[in-house]
Amino acid sequence: MNKLIYPLGILLFGISACSVNKNTKLNEVEFPKFSAEAHRGGRGLVPENTILAMKDAMSYPAVTTLEMDTHITKDGKVVVTHDDYLSPGFMLTPTGEEIPVSDAKKYNVFKMDYEQLKTFDIGTKPNKDFPQQRKVKTYIPLLADLIDTVQNQIKTNGKKQYFYNIETKCSAKGDGVTNPTPDVFVKLLIDVIKNKKIEQYVVIQSFDKRTIQIINKEYPHIKTSFLVSNKKSYEENIADLGYKPFIISPAYKMVDAVFIKKAHADGVKVIPWTVNTAKEIASLKALGVDGIITDYTNLL
Repeated sequence: MNKLIYPLGILLFGISACSVNKNTKLNEVEFPKFSAEAHRGGRGLVPENTILAMKDAMSYPAVTTLEMDTHITKDGKVVVTHDDYLSPGFMLTPTGEEIPVSDAKKYNVFKMDYEQLKTFDIGTKPNKDFPQQRKVKTYIPLLADLIDTVQNQIKTNGKKQYFYNIETKCSAKGDGVTNPTPDVFVKLLIDVIKNKKIEQYVVIQSFDKRTIQIINKEYPHIKTSFLVSNKKSYEENIADLGYKPFIISPAYKMVDAVFIKKAHADGVKVIPWTVNTAKEIASLKALGVDGIITDYTNLL
């Protein structure tokens, strides 16, 4: 039998092409021209970071992106919640009692198993910061369950495909205290995303540059966003991060025409947070931002 001998260059080209094609396929999905994002699912109207909130956000035609926060539990589950500790401000114990402010740090998400965490009520107690918020008993969900619900809604109700803007809630001072180390956090999060086959619809955002630096290096096909709230310029923030992310997401008062111009010159999108009045949304749109993150989906 004659053996076919291929030059090394052709073999390497073939391997490289396969790799590029794989990533290109993931990147073929077009990101919204204007990313209208429901912050924590639109907490101005529905209890934050809940499955109910995400389903409600999907009822507003302008919404393109579901924004949410993630933490890791003691038993290694990725959950959708914002605070390091269960909040006395808008949560109740499993028996419906107030969480005393003095006891708040007893309820550290990272030190609780998910089965215990799920028993707390995140939706019944009025949230004084959001008087329009619907009151309904609900719970902190697993990220996997939230994704399943959204994707099922898309399939069964003929909805458009939504993007997921997922924040890693961690910090260097929280390592081992309120969060795992960034490599562990990223591994657990990416495992869920890959298992649910939504890599091409995901943006991972963080104030903790370590997590998105890992993703940029190890999973470059997954989009990242750098959250910032400081007095640094666009260039200073990008220099601090060490690479050009898909998105830079500044506190909205940081944004002006110069900031946007410099980001766009680098091919970086600008999506500010958290913009909660129609006037501010209109002003930022006029400046040319690439999206808006708001608590009030009814304003988009």
